[in-house]
Amino acid sequence: MSGLVRAAYSLLMWLAQPFLRRKLARRSRQEPGYGEAVQERFGYYTQPPEAASELVWVHAVSLGETRTAAILLKALRAQTPGLRILLTHGTATGRAEGLGLLQPGDVQVWQPWDSRAAVGRFFRHFKPRLGLLMETEIWPNMVAAASARAMPLVLVNGRLSEKSLQQALRMAWLSYPAYGALSAVYAQTEDDARRYRQLGVEAAGIFGSLKFDAAPDEHQQAMGKAWRQGLGRPVVMFASSREGEEGDFFSEISAVAKAVCAQPAINLVAETTAVLPKFLVVPRHPQRFDEVKALAEQHGLRVSRRSGWLDAGQGPAASEEAMQADVWLGDSLGEMALYYALSDVALLGGSFAPLGGQNLIEAAACGCPVVMGPHTFNFTEAAERAEAAGVALRVVDMPGAVRAALGLLNDPPAQARAVAAGQAFTARNRGATTKTLDALRAYLWLL
Repeated sequence: MSGLVRAAYSLLMWLAQPFLRRKLARRSRQEPGYGEAVQERFGYYTQPPEAASELVWVHAVSLGETRTAAILLKALRAQTPGLRILLTHGTATGRAEGLGLLQPGDVQVWQPWDSRAAVGRFFRHFKPRLGLLMETEIWPNMVAAASARAMPLVLVNGRLSEKSLQQALRMAWLSYPAYGALSAVYAQTEDDARRYRQLGVEAAGIFGSLKFDAAPDEHQQAMGKAWRQGLGRPVVMFASSREGEEGDFFSEISAVAKAVCAQPAINLVAETTAVLPKFLVVPRHPQRFDEVKALAEQHGLRVSRRSGWLDAGQGPAASEEAMQADVWLGDSLGEMALYYALSDVALLGGSFAPLGGQNLIEAAACGCPVVMGPHTFNFTEAAERAEAAGVALRVVDMPGAVRAALGLLNDPPAQARAVAAGQAFTARNRGATTKTLDALRAYLWLL
């Protein structure tokens, strides 16, 4: 990045700081985590400064990246005992999830705002000797500061959607120098590698997704399966639902419920199932739990929250309120394996509005068939491969998704084939962690 360009960018980032503070204050009203340790975002820390360069910096911006980082960190610690980690995040959910990854000697702080001053204070305070960026986050001043300190900075499990590529190309004066200053890029797919080449970067490896190497929580899976067996009826989940999608979902399931109650022989039901399933919605963002509950009630649906089942050791079947409810709200964090095991089929959130979809790997690993909408541009190759393998069904809209889900419930052989296909799909694509560790040996010997 030329000195003039970087100076202009840095000035803009400096001028934006008051707006960032106001944004964080607003977000903290819904998510208190955003109000914690705000000064860390500007490079001011309560932790004592590091005397020597010992820390390996892992940046996982949000919840998904943090869960992916957990897979890599487990393998790194097994290979290099005593490793000290500096873990940074940009979102409150990512930071909360990251707490569970810390071991004695590790440090967790917010990602520094990408101003020269904040980034400089971050590096001077913690003195990391290696940086691993998970999946997507590239900030110009951060990369430039690492390069100036001769600190290797590697993009791990890299993914770049077509939308993100076009955004980067529109700001080529910033993007090209930032990507070009990375020590290495390990891409998930051939398509990701192709897009990196358009930014002037040759991927050092194409390893697949680390997410395939995650083992779903066995305790959660066992609990979810036990709960499902006790229900006596199927469960349809809307997984990681996003704003703008739930209203359509609630409209559709309201229509299904009315059809079943009013006329069991109605065509919709005859084509699908005469047994009304339980509907479970798990919003992507926890700050929206109350909003989604209110939205369901506006559609005339009775809601039971997962948090209300905590004393029901046998799950929703042991809760009268849950069994009478029309919709179950998955208002908990870190229980997706439980929810997938509880469900017979899942609709993929983020794919029914132009939001890019969510990763369907965990659903496949848990043996839960997936119905996805038309918008999966954030995970294009994974979605296409899952569809080709029979793991996922593609539909054009929410009415089609609900119809497809109900149809699958009424076709046990097709459902069983989808479950088996998902588990085989996951097994075929494992191995990214080993490949990543092998590639990182060029940098890990420094530790």
